[in-house]
Amino acid sequence: MENYFSLNMDISQINAISNLGLAHIGDGVFELLCRSYLCKKGGKRVQNLHKNTVAMVKASSQAEFASLLLPHLAEEEQDWYRRGKNAHSHAAPKSATKQEYAKATGLETLFGALYLAGRLDRLNELFHLLVAEEQPE
Repeated sequence: MENYFSLNMDISQINAISNLGLAHIGDGVFELLCRSYLCKKGGKRVQNLHKNTVAMVKASSQAEFASLLLPHLAEEEQDWYRRGKNAHSHAAPKSATKQEYAKATGLETLFGALYLAGRLDRLNELFHLLVAEEQPE
């Protein structure tokens, strides 16, 4: 039975997936990391968990996160990021610019590719870089 919590696809399989397909899975992976992080911090009511999750996963926040990560990415990771950033999506949220949405899609594509490759340690390392700067509430 396939374990969808822990995939280990090879690079050719991952590269065969469309840019927006990788962003689709990456969106879910990124949101799960944010939800897990916020729950682990503790002391939050459900409505606050939701509000704080939305604040982290919105396109403008993801664009800022992408800018923080870029200097830390290996060449292959930069390639995945660029694939997503350059993807032609016709829908962008009203709350983000086209540039922010493109960066957010790049981040999601990167997280999707790393997840599908089974590189969970690297995903965790990159996510830690993003939340390391967060101030205690």
